[in-house]
Amino acid sequence: MAAAAAAAAAAVGGPQPPQAELPAPGPGLDKAATAAHLKAALSRPDNRAGAEELQALLERVLSAERPLAAAADGEEAAAAGGGGGAGAAEEEALEWCKCLLAGGGGYDEFCAAVRAYDPAALCGLVWTANFVAYRCRTCGISPCMSLCAECFHQGDHTGHDFNMFRSQAGGACDCGDSNVMRESGFCKRHQIKSSSNIPCVPKDLLMMSEFVLPRFIFCLIQYLREGYNEPADVPSEKDLNKVLQLLEPQISFLEDLTKMGGAMRSVLTQVLTNQQNYKDLTSGLGENACAKKSHEKYLIALKSSGLTYPEDKLVYGIQEPSAGTSTLAVQGFSGATGTLGQLDSSDEEDQDGSQGLGKRKRVKLSSSTKDQSIMDVLKHKSFLEELLFWTIKYEFPQKMVTFLLNMLPDQEYKVAFTKTFVQHYAFIMKTLKKSHESDTMSNRIVHISVQLFSNEELARQVTEECQLLDIMVTVLLYMMESCLIKSELQDEENSLHVVVNCGEALLKNNTYWPLVSDFINILSHQSVAKRFLEDHGLLVTWMNFVSFFQGMNLNKRELNEHVEFESQTYYAAFAAELEACAQPMWGLLSHCKVRETQEYTRNVVRYCLEALQDWFDAINFVDEPAPNQVTFHLPLHRYYAMFLSKAVKCQELDLDSVLPDQEMLMKLMIHPLQIQASLAEIHSNMWVRNGLQIKGQAMTYVQSHFCNSMIDPDIYLLQVCASRLDPDYFISSVFERFKVVDLLTMASQHQNTVLDAEHERSMLEGALTFLVILLSLRLHLGMSDDEILRAEMVAQLCMNDRTHSSLLDLIPENPNPKSGIIPGSYSFESVLSAVADFKAPVFEPGGSMQQGMYTPKAEVWDQEFDPVMVILRTVYRRDVQSAMDRYTAFLKQSGKFPGNPWPPYKKRTPLHPSYKGLMRLLHCKTLHIVLFTLLYKILMDHQNLSEHVLCMVLYLIELGLENSTEEESDEEVSVCGPERCHDSWFPGSNLVSNMRHFINYVRVRVPETAPEVKRDSPASTSSDSLSSLQNSGTAQVFSLVAERRKKFQEIINRSSSEANQVVRPKTSSKWSAPGSAPQLTTAILEIKESILSLLIKLHHKLSGKQNSYYPPWLDDIEILIQPEIPKYNHGDGITAVERILLKAALQSRMNKRIIEEICRKVTPPVPPKKITAAEKKTLDKEERRQKARERQQKLLAEFASRQKSFMETAMDVDSPENDIPMEITTAEPQVSEAVYDCVICGQSGPSSEDRPTGLVVLLQASSVLGQCRDNIEPKKLPITEEEQIYPWDTCAAVHDVRLSLLQRYFKDSSCLLAVSIGWEGGVYVQTCGHTLHIDCHKSYMESLRNDQVLQGFSVDKGEFTCPLCRQFANSVLPCYPGSNVESNLWQRPSNKSIQDLIKEVEELQGRPGAFPVSISSETNLSKEMESVMKDIKNTTQKKYRDYSKTPGSPDNDFLFMYSVARTNLELELIHRGGNLCSGGASTAGKRSCLNQLFHVLALHMRLYSIDSEYNPWRKLTQLVEEVNSQQGNEEQQPEVPILYHDVTSLLLIQILMMPQPLRKDHFTCIVKVLFTLLYTQALVALSVKCSEEDRSAWKHTGALKKNTCDTEKSYEVLLSFVISELSKGKLYHEEGTQESAMVSPISWSPESMEKYLQDFCLPFLRITSLLQHHLFGEDLPSCQEEEEFSVLSSCLGLLPTFYQTEHPFISASCLDWPVPAFDIISQWCFEINSFTERHAEQGKALLIQEARWKLPHLLQLPENYNTIFQYYHRKTCSVCTKVPKDPAVCLVCGTFVCLKGLCCKQQSYCECVLHSQNCGAGTGIFLLINASVIIIIRGHRFCLWGSVYLDAHGEEDRDLRRGKPLYICKERYKVLEQQWISHTFDHINKRWGPHYNGL
Repeated sequence: MAAAAAAAAAAVGGPQPPQAELPAPGPGLDKAATAAHLKAALSRPDNRAGAEELQALLERVLSAERPLAAAADGEEAAAAGGGGGAGAAEEEALEWCKCLLAGGGGYDEFCAAVRAYDPAALCGLVWTANFVAYRCRTCGISPCMSLCAECFHQGDHTGHDFNMFRSQAGGACDCGDSNVMRESGFCKRHQIKSSSNIPCVPKDLLMMSEFVLPRFIFCLIQYLREGYNEPADVPSEKDLNKVLQLLEPQISFLEDLTKMGGAMRSVLTQVLTNQQNYKDLTSGLGENACAKKSHEKYLIALKSSGLTYPEDKLVYGIQEPSAGTSTLAVQGFSGATGTLGQLDSSDEEDQDGSQGLGKRKRVKLSSSTKDQSIMDVLKHKSFLEELLFWTIKYEFPQKMVTFLLNMLPDQEYKVAFTKTFVQHYAFIMKTLKKSHESDTMSNRIVHISVQLFSNEELARQVTEECQLLDIMVTVLLYMMESCLIKSELQDEENSLHVVVNCGEALLKNNTYWPLVSDFINILSHQSVAKRFLEDHGLLVTWMNFVSFFQGMNLNKRELNEHVEFESQTYYAAFAAELEACAQPMWGLLSHCKVRETQEYTRNVVRYCLEALQDWFDAINFVDEPAPNQVTFHLPLHRYYAMFLSKAVKCQELDLDSVLPDQEMLMKLMIHPLQIQASLAEIHSNMWVRNGLQIKGQAMTYVQSHFCNSMIDPDIYLLQVCASRLDPDYFISSVFERFKVVDLLTMASQHQNTVLDAEHERSMLEGALTFLVILLSLRLHLGMSDDEILRAEMVAQLCMNDRTHSSLLDLIPENPNPKSGIIPGSYSFESVLSAVADFKAPVFEPGGSMQQGMYTPKAEVWDQEFDPVMVILRTVYRRDVQSAMDRYTAFLKQSGKFPGNPWPPYKKRTPLHPSYKGLMRLLHCKTLHIVLFTLLYKILMDHQNLSEHVLCMVLYLIELGLENSTEEESDEEVSVCGPERCHDSWFPGSNLVSNMRHFINYVRVRVPETAPEVKRDSPASTSSDSLSSLQNSGTAQVFSLVAERRKKFQEIINRSSSEANQVVRPKTSSKWSAPGSAPQLTTAILEIKESILSLLIKLHHKLSGKQNSYYPPWLDDIEILIQPEIPKYNHGDGITAVERILLKAALQSRMNKRIIEEICRKVTPPVPPKKITAAEKKTLDKEERRQKARERQQKLLAEFASRQKSFMETAMDVDSPENDIPMEITTAEPQVSEAVYDCVICGQSGPSSEDRPTGLVVLLQASSVLGQCRDNIEPKKLPITEEEQIYPWDTCAAVHDVRLSLLQRYFKDSSCLLAVSIGWEGGVYVQTCGHTLHIDCHKSYMESLRNDQVLQGFSVDKGEFTCPLCRQFANSVLPCYPGSNVESNLWQRPSNKSIQDLIKEVEELQGRPGAFPVSISSETNLSKEMESVMKDIKNTTQKKYRDYSKTPGSPDNDFLFMYSVARTNLELELIHRGGNLCSGGASTAGKRSCLNQLFHVLALHMRLYSIDSEYNPWRKLTQLVEEVNSQQGNEEQQPEVPILYHDVTSLLLIQILMMPQPLRKDHFTCIVKVLFTLLYTQALVALSVKCSEEDRSAWKHTGALKKNTCDTEKSYEVLLSFVISELSKGKLYHEEGTQESAMVSPISWSPESMEKYLQDFCLPFLRITSLLQHHLFGEDLPSCQEEEEFSVLSSCLGLLPTFYQTEHPFISASCLDWPVPAFDIISQWCFEINSFTERHAEQGKALLIQEARWKLPHLLQLPENYNTIFQYYHRKTCSVCTKVPKDPAVCLVCGTFVCLKGLCCKQQSYCECVLHSQNCGAGTGIFLLINASVIIIIRGHRFCLWGSVYLDAHGEEDRDLRRGKPLYICKERYKVLEQQWISHTFDHINKRWGPHYNGL
């Protein structure tokens, strides 16, 4: 205490002796010294002086922070002395603390020293939202188990069921915690239990911490107190955040301390939980004004925190705790054991029911003082408790949460913290309710609670010591309290029931979620759940809570107007029932699995029934539900049902011992039955005025995530009621609820008072279907879990093929994850492999990506297809149809049944003995009367009966035969007691005997207006009487409704003593529903049929033949012995009738005899159809519709197949091999003019000057060529820092370097003729091959512009889709008039010498506009040519067009134009695989537009005539006198030497400069001349490549051969000449210096030299051959790779025809020199020498051209997606150095970019779009790291392409939602690459959208 007193005194400034020695806090050095001095003082045995000294110092240092708090308050901002001062003071304080902790040493060394003593075997890494973590179900004990990536990868989880997930709320790593996960899954670091080998911590290491930290934490708390101003309203977010920001460094400091390991954590635990410390420092006594003020603020905060709750009526009856005192003395938890007695007694008061609503609510909730203490008392005894209080107050700031969680590995802390958390639970709830940011806050709460409550040991301890369960249940109850409203169900005025209001924010925003989730979490622990199930008081309170949800979100059917506002509250309602009621229920059920737990079930069932009874009383329910109302929420019914089911299935309880009396059963069945009827009404469109949301409710109710907790328990409960109630009563109730009683009459007309005629049929189908489901479903009546799983799976697979993940999602599992993890478990996989086959994903050329699917095995269709299960599980009605269609297809395919089959009848699993009574429904007269009537009506073709009705009727009869109870004797067994006399229809109740009972006359009441009254034909009957006349002639009337009332009264009389007061309704024929139709009269119908005879007649009717039924056993008596006959398993109605008759005959000999008799009589004809006008309508509308549908299907199918075949010919983008050439190339050689069809106006004709035709083309900029590399080694996507990619070896880079090198030394205009551009951003032109008139196209574009429903393309940019094949396009390329194939010109080979031809070429090039049309006259054609040229230019960016030094020079355009031609030729070569070996027509044969493109380019090229001085043609074909070349040298910049020219570019220039159409012999001439240049270049390159010795040797051998003949065609001679010429210059001299580097180890043999020369020339030959093929239409020959050179050269006319192929082929033999070879070569070499005089290095570099480019490829991706993900998802962006929210990586070049990141935006372009322009000239292929999806950017549009990574089941995992391991799918990646190379993204992918530069 002395220390504290000293401290207090010091703070006030009283005289303190030790103060004198204390140096003033100065710079760092003093700090260290002071700290060391203090540490020494404290180490002495008597350390009081030291302690006081330290206290004083701390007081001073830490109070330096006070001004800061004032600043935060905003009142005394001035006092802070400016922001800087405050910040500095705070820094200073932290520095002091660090120094003192380290006791004079360095802080970092201190940290390291503490870490050495870390015994932690737990990882405990805490993360926040969006962190990527792992969950392994194989290793997890708790389903909440999670691991950080590091621990996961360090552990061994091969073959486990794990997944990666993005944390929603944050979490912590459980590695090392054996309470939560199995030890086998621990990672390497946490496997060792290391406590033993860690030395104990030396005392002096942490001594200072023990002194300093309490002050530090207290300082923090004072701070939080100061910062919190309790205003009248809720403090604004901003203020709180401001305080928190200022506190950031302090909290971070604490967080760092926790990371020092176990030793430091235990010190912190001591500090945080030590009560004495807390008391000393915070009591606010003493005379320190500051401390006092702080304490007052704390008390105010407590008081205002509703620890006396302001807006609450809850505190009545309890004196306000005196918040003014510091002790807040209302009893704490020790006294909080409210007795159960009190609870129960207060509950009794509730049933009084007379109190008003508000009061009743209050009475219920202030039932015991216990609740009060839970809600309103908080007393803080330690720092930890107050810290948590402020954490909650500040709405869980992330930093604080992380600090509190980081401490959890310390066991002692964990327990203390959990208790504190529980103590504050009510306060948390109140803060949560008020919070604006309830979402964030919820996540943070769960972040904490899941760490505490997942641990069973801890949960049990807190439950025992702190009443955890009481607290949770009470808090939940209070929370829901605030949003209750009066229920309007049943009796609106007098209802006393209250339900939650689903429109309230609390429910709409799921605010209750954290509390419910905690509750579910603790109920998963057996020890906790058992306490709950044993505690009667808790169960009562819980049922109270559940009853708040009973009947919520009531729907009232709108009868007149459509509802104005569709409320969407149903989402909230379903979520609330599932989360707040069903999930806790599943949690409890999972602990009731064995016989020993019977008691628990009895408890739950008992209180459940009590709550239900209260509910019925509260809503004043007697026996009839209110009309036109339905609620889908009956959680009490469902609790009751599920516990019953569990009791029978697992606990061997006797069902009857837990069932209530009959009256209660009758009440119980009403509401679930009401839901079933309403489902039918909703599907019959009777609720359509309520809007779409009501359909949404009906779907949600049966949807896979809800059905387990909704429809299944409801149907089970109805099954239980049906098995125990009177069957006649039950059946008549069903038909009454479904409102179809009036339809069940023998008459052909009737009136229905409660249902419109149009709804009758579907409601009748609904009622019968419901009965079938009720009687055949065995989910809770005896099926084992595996059988259920199998049935569910089969049902889902029958509807559609499913992917693995959608199956997991669709198969209902217990919503509570702890109750046995079904999906992914072994049983799931084994059942799946038993019932389904896996269809691996296929890749159609059309590009639709499929996923791996599971499809049912044949035997499943054959034996297990269960239509009942399918109907029960379909959310959309169309799925039932889909299942039937698939079933039909299977039967057709396997040849089992050709026609339209009916749903098959499936054998059921045997009933559990407890439910045997259910089958009595099938053997009750009411049902038999209904079946008889319906069969009769169907036979007589009455209105509103469909095949579906018949199907269900037969199904019910068959069910009855299968489940016939008594073995009947052959004599008629009459079970007719006196009370049964009204059932004059049938003698007994067994279906087997009733089937053969003939009914002769029936009396019906019909409207007088009915035409049939006078006739004997069926008349109609009253609204609900079904009357019958037995042969005796006494007439009794049987009315279903009256019948039901009577039974109801009987049952009630039996169970209640006041029988005498009950007046029985008269069962007279006069009874009819209110508001009944016109006057009724009685008619008597002669029927004379039995069910059997009706069935036989039905057989005749269905088969359309008289006497079609012949009893099979007459031929084959065997049938009766072994009745299972496969031929009856599948078929239509006829088969079903035969099957039923056979079963009936089997069951009794009597039936067999009667069937034979009926068949013997000649069957009287079915009443003929008089086609009256009225009956014309009844001629089954359905049938006509069906026919129409079939017709439509047929038409559609035909249309589809036509379209498909068209698509294949016109559009087959991916399989070009089998293309049929289209219009363009069809012209025969004889035809003089090409004819084109316009796909818009349909006319055909030639293209003319004034009405030109054009090809539909797509122009796109492409950089695919630029991605070629000369390296065979594929480029990999970088997945480590070392693997970065540098693009210097790409084709584009090499060409760039070359051009800039030339531009450095030579004249610009000449440089631009020496190379081609377009490797990057070149324009690629492709067409679908369809043509249109250009004027038609213009009007088409106009119409598109006015049509607003466009999506995907922008008309303003000229984009459109081809009107015929819908292929994407953006321009029209005019077709040049005249013949397409210039046949007449090239077919006559000319005999002119090459010299003549050369002259002609030169002259033709010189003539400017040598076009058939002079350009001066503006025609439509020339205009179009110009506009398309503009389009071509605008396709690519300016930087890809302008390479000249003088912008806008004509040379630029010239270069660009011939480069367009080059780009298209090169790309076509790539599409052919890089060589021409395959030959044949062009792969793009039908679709090539090169011919038209050439015309357009040539037209424009000729506008720029090259000055004849500079025309390279001259240099190639003439020897120039020396003088000129001398002058050339004197200019500043010489021209580019001819040997540096790119020969292919020269070829294109020469050809495009010629007038079109070009003559074949001119073409050949140009090629020959250029080949000589090319060959010389090859020789020069070869000479530079080899070593000095090789050169001199060759020079020598060549010189020797020079005198032999044909020297110009011998490469040795030529090579030696080249070497000797170049030796004159300095080209080879430089080598001396770099000898070693240049020596190539290759020894050149003649063969290798020949191969080098051929390879050098091949690219040119390929392009030339392609060009020739397009210009002159010649086919390309196919050949082997090794003979490609010779084949192409002969095809081009380079090889003399007489050339013999015997001896090995020599490339030089193709040479044809226009002038003497040696002269021209020496002239060419001279240019080089004069350049190398000055620049030998560059001279050499320019000579060696790498001509052999490999095909372009995308980057190679790793096998496993995880490697990409782990590297990139945390990688920082190189531009903004942040970790991007959506990282992406370019698959072409590997660049890492931020998708949509505003951080990297430049001039309104986001980074991906920018990159797509720089890297792919507008095309980008990006892999989105966080989604595993590939996105394509094409210009201004983008599309999601799909994923190339699939999981083990062949599925994509978009957005990594499932987090399963993904593996590369090579086929998909190939498809992607193929689309990239062939530029077909636009055609194949359909879903494009604009990206507005925002990606």
